Amino acid sequence: MYVVSKVVLDVIPPFALLSIRLVMGALVLGIIIYFRKSKTEFTKEQFWKSLLVGVVGYGISLGFQFVGTKLSTASNGSLVTSATPAFVLIFAPFLLGEKTTTRRIVALVVSTLGVLAVIDPRNAELSPTLFWGNMSLLAAALTWALYSVLVRKVSQSGDLLTSSAVMLLGGLPSSIAFGLWEVNTQGVGAITPGIIGGLLFLGIISTAIAMFLWNYAFAELPAAVASLTFFAQPVVGTLLGWFFLSETITPLFLFGGALISVGILIATRE
Repeated sequence: MYVVSKVVLDVIPPFALLSIRLVMGALVLGIIIYFRKSKTEFTKEQFWKSLLVGVVGYGISLGFQFVGTKLSTASNGSLVTSATPAFVLIFAPFLLGEKTTTRRIVALVVSTLGVLAVIDPRNAELSPTLFWGNMSLLAAALTWALYSVLVRKVSQSGDLLTSSAVMLLGGLPSSIAFGLWEVNTQGVGAITPGIIGGLLFLGIISTAIAMFLWNYAFAELPAAVASLTFFAQPVVGTLLGWFFLSETITPLFLFGGALISVGILIATRE
């Protein structure tokens, strides 16, 4: 996603792109729901619960992420948002009644050390001028953890596929509002076949499929365990950056990737 977004964002502003992604993702899931054989009842109460969870995840959290990335740095973004699984570990006992076991804490610590090795916190900038950007990134990590835990709670009483589609709609009010402002003030670049292909990838693969799979993981696994898969993002992002953009892979990255794998294995062997 990050590799493709890097290209598409040169043409389409962030919130406008997010609006397109959310619409496409909800549309794709809606088509699947319409044509699937088994029809599942979905009540008004489940609709509003799913919509509010979507507001938290796709409206508030992604909004903080965009603002934080703009006001801070990419390295800070990687470092601060990697706190998400730790926040999941905090929310899960209160909202889901999940026990925080020693094994899960060890897994979190090992995986976190791996992430720190991959993204190298020495690249982080902590100057006062970046304070509000870093606070926005911290809020993004906190609210995404809350969203993920709430997904597990909502999925226990409703159809996950329908809930996932409604959640995507929850992010539209804020993203469309900011997206229209961006288009009016910044404009949009030339839409080439490559950009259209990028939009299709981001809307179908990175939003409809990936977000559903993320929700599915939290529906099926304990939240503290599912959250550790978040740590795969910097590893996969670096590998794709190396393959497509000729970015460098360091020995520290390989060591960090190994630690992340060990941490996930520790958590999943419960």
